[in-house]
Amino acid sequence: MRIVLCSLVFALCCTRVIAETKEASPTTKAANDRVGQTLPFADRQSFDDARRGFIAPLSSDVLRTKTNGVVWDPEKYAFIGEKAKAPDTVNPSLWRQSQLVNIAGLFRVCERIYQVRNQDLSNMTFIEGDSGLIVVDPLISLETAKAALALYFEHRPRRPVVAVIYSHSHVDHFGGVRGVVSAEDVEAGKVAIYAPEGFVEHAVSENVMAGNVMGRRAMYMYGNLLPPNPRGQVGAGLGMTTSTGTVTLLRPTRYITRTDQVETIDGLRFEFLLAPGSEAPSEMHWYLPELKALTVAENACHTLHNLYSLRGTKLRDPLAWSKYLHESVRRWGGSAEVLYGMHHWPVWGQARVVEHLQKQRDLYRFINDQTLRLANQGLTMNEIAERVELPQALAQYWSNRDYYGTLNHNVKSTYVFYLGWFEGNPARLHPLPQVESSRKYVEYMGGADAVIARARKAHEQGDDRWVAEVVNHVVLAEPKNRAARELQADALEQLGYQAESGPWRNFYLSAAKELREGVFRSTDAATSFADLVEALSLDQFFDFLAIRLNAEKAAGKELTINFDFTDTKEQFEVTLANSVLNHSAGSQAAKPDATIHLARKLLNRIILKELTMADALLAGNVKVEGNVAALGQLFGLLDTFDPWFPLVTPVSTGGVPASGGKKAP
Repeated sequence: MRIVLCSLVFALCCTRVIAETKEASPTTKAANDRVGQTLPFADRQSFDDARRGFIAPLSSDVLRTKTNGVVWDPEKYAFIGEKAKAPDTVNPSLWRQSQLVNIAGLFRVCERIYQVRNQDLSNMTFIEGDSGLIVVDPLISLETAKAALALYFEHRPRRPVVAVIYSHSHVDHFGGVRGVVSAEDVEAGKVAIYAPEGFVEHAVSENVMAGNVMGRRAMYMYGNLLPPNPRGQVGAGLGMTTSTGTVTLLRPTRYITRTDQVETIDGLRFEFLLAPGSEAPSEMHWYLPELKALTVAENACHTLHNLYSLRGTKLRDPLAWSKYLHESVRRWGGSAEVLYGMHHWPVWGQARVVEHLQKQRDLYRFINDQTLRLANQGLTMNEIAERVELPQALAQYWSNRDYYGTLNHNVKSTYVFYLGWFEGNPARLHPLPQVESSRKYVEYMGGADAVIARARKAHEQGDDRWVAEVVNHVVLAEPKNRAARELQADALEQLGYQAESGPWRNFYLSAAKELREGVFRSTDAATSFADLVEALSLDQFFDFLAIRLNAEKAAGKELTINFDFTDTKEQFEVTLANSVLNHSAGSQAAKPDATIHLARKLLNRIILKELTMADALLAGNVKVEGNVAALGQLFGLLDTFDPWFPLVTPVSTGGVPASGGKKAP
C-alpha cells in the first residue's frame, strides 16, 4: 500500500542531463509588458505590511533529514531580490508576489501573537497564553517546524507548548506537529490539540484514495522538478515551495463541532466559526476578543485561492466560501484590529481588515454568481471561463490576483461543481479516448509533418495556446516524434513565462521539461508516513484495497476472508465478487475461505513496507485459519501504483525519452 502526500515535494538527489531552456519570445515580452502597464505597481502597501513587525531572519542553514536529504534551503530563492526588476521570463505580477512571499523570518503580529514566515509553504503562528505557548499550524515537516520554534525561542521567553491548533485538514498545517510537541506530552494531557470536526478523516483520506495521482500532479503544481531560477521555479503564489522532510500527525484531543463554540485556551478566549467545504473540507475561523485578532484560516489570503486545485481535489463551494467570510465580517468586523493568516502577511487596522474580507468575499461570490448567470444563458464551461472578467474594483486589488488559483480555472470548477463535466452537447458525450482521437486528428490534418509545419508558423506568430493544443495531438499520436515534442515544449514554456499563477507557470514549465527530457524517476521519493498510516481507519484501509483491485484479473473470482485484529478487537468481513471488493465492519462470515488473525500495529508495518506479509506469516506473527493461499490470491489481484507516470505523453509509452535526460529519438 502506498500513501502519497499530494502537496508534498519529492526529494530529488540524482544527477541528470538538463535540456536547454529558451529565452522569452517577443510575444511573451509584450504580454508581460502589458501586465506592468495595467496593474498598480506603485502601490507598496503590501511590502510595508510584509516587513512590519520584523524581529529576526531565518537561519541561513540548510535543513536536512537524518539521511542528509535537503528539507529546506532558505537561500534557494535569493535571486528574487525585493528591488530586482522582473525578468522577461516571469510575469511581473507573479514576480512581485514572489518578492513579497520571500520576505522571511520571525515577525510580531500584535501583542502575544508572532509568526514565522517562509520556513515552509505555510506560516507557523505562536500565541502566548497565560502560562505557555499555543502553536497554530505547525507546517509540513517536523524539521521545518522544529526550526521555526527554535527561532521563536531565540527571541521570546522559552515556555512550554500547552496547545496546538490545526486550522484545517491540509498537510501544510499539521505535518510538522512532532517538531513542536511530543506524543507523550499529548497523551499525558500536558498539550491539548484542537481541530475542526472531521479533521482526521479528511486529513488522511485526501492523501490515500487518490494520493498517487495527486502526488504526481503536485510535482508539476509546485515545480518540484524545476530549477529555482528566472526560467524555472519562482514560487507557488501561496508560498515559495513545499518542504521535503518528515511528515507527522498527532490526533486532536478536542474538536470544534459547531459555530459559536467558545474555548478558553491557556487563559485566552477563542470564538470559533466552522467553515467546512471552503478551502478545505474541514476548516475553521476564530477570533480572540482580548487581542482584537481574527483569522479566517486560509479563506482570505493575498491571492485568489483555488476552488479546484490543479493537483486534483474535490471541488470547493464558492458560495459557501463567500458566506463564511460574510459571517466573519458580520461577527467580528466591527472590532478586529488585525487579520492574520496561515499564508502570507497580516492586515492591520479595522477598516483595512473589513475591506480585505469584503473584497475576498465578493471575489468568490462574483465567480459563483456570474458562472451560473452565463450557464443559465446556455454558455458552456470554456466559453464562460473566457468571458468572465472581474470588475475593476476587484481586479485591481492585489490580493485578488491569480497567483495560486486563477479566475479561469475557478470558473470551470464552479461550472462542474453545479453541472458536472457534460455540457449538454452530445457530440462530446462519448468522445474517443485521447490517443485514438489524436491519431485521427493528425491523419485528418494531413499528417504529423503538416501539423508541425503549420504549428511552427503559429509559434513564430506567438499563438502558443493554439500550438500547445494542436501539437499535443501529434505528441499523443506519435510520442517519439522529437520535432513535435520540442515544438510543444517551446509553446508551453512561453505560456509559463507569461503566467501570473505560480501553479500554472509550474505546470507549463514542468511539462516542457518532461517533453524535452522524459519522465525523471527518483528512487529517493519518500511516500509513506507512519503517523498517517496509524491515523488511517481500517474502514479507509479496506476502501483503499478496493480501489487497487484489478477488475480484469478479478473477473469470475470469488473470495471471502475474515480479518480479526487482535490488538484493537476489530473484525471485518471482506468479500470479492463481480470484480468488486466489499467489506463489513464488526462482521465475520460463517464459512470464509480464510480467517486472518493479526495485530493492527503489524498491519501498519506491512503498509509501511517495513516487512512483508510473507515474512510475518513465516515468523508466526500472522495466523491463518482455512486456506492460507486465499490471502495471497487476494493481494495478487491488487495493482501497485507508479508515482512516476507521464502527464503529457501516453502512459503506455512510459514518457519517452527514458529518464536520464536524453532527448526523444
